[in-house]
Amino acid sequence: MHEADSKETEQQIEQRELGKELNMRLMRFQRPTWPAVNEITNLRDEINRLFEAPFAEWARGSDVLNAWSPAIDLYEDKDNLIVRAELPGLRKEEIDISLHDGTLAVSGERKHEKKYEGSETAREERFYGKFQRSVELPKAVNPNAVKANYKDGVLTVTLPKTEEAKPRQIAVNAS
Repeated sequence: MHEADSKETEQQIEQRELGKELNMRLMRFQRPTWPAVNEITNLRDEINRLFEAPFAEWARGSDVLNAWSPAIDLYEDKDNLIVRAELPGLRKEEIDISLHDGTLAVSGERKHEKKYEGSETAREERFYGKFQRSVELPKAVNPNAVKANYKDGVLTVTLPKTEEAKPRQIAVNAS
């Protein structure tokens, strides 16, 4: 009977706990009023005010904050380093590529297209102007064998590794 008493006690405890859950009241959420939260809110308001000031007008027209920086990927296989850059809207004549001290530099300029006559710009999100991207190469390459291809707005530069930079298979001898 001792086991039956303990089972009843467990059941009674469960019912009591369930009853407590049912008697809980719903309370409205109130934001904490810690001084740190107020300081962060004030900081956010000050930053917003800064960008609403005349500085914001300068920043919108500045090349510093609106500079175009095309995306670049760098891949490596056993024989080559491959750099791919997204350069839509450019002609191959507008792209300059150079290799100096283990750094590949890609630069150029996307010129602003003519606006439609008799119309106003309602929205302009595309970037125009000069750009330059440099990528430090992780391995030594043969500068005389570099090849570049530009197709469908993507520039692909293939840089063959030097023989010293290529991985080598080393045979293990048994003694």
